Amino acid sequence: MKSKEFERARWRCRRGMLELDIILQRFMEAHYCQLSPDELQQFDRLLSLSDNELWDLICARETIREENLTPVLNLLQKC
Repeated sequence: MKSKEFERARWRCRRGMLELDIILQRFMEAHYCQLSPDELQQFDRLLSLSDNELWDLICARETIREENLTPVLNLLQKC
């Protein structure tokens, strides 16, 4: 059974951009349950970005300003 936190995060992954929805859904299934508390905070911070900002980071069109978000961003980029 999935936790409430998992379901809340999955809901936050529903975005206005189909490509982003697909990447985030893959990430949730592959990585979310194995994230450390620090990585969960990183993921939460990344989800607070706008669709365009997050997509540009995932596609490496922009560089990340907050270096502490890099571990989770790297996982997203592999999805």
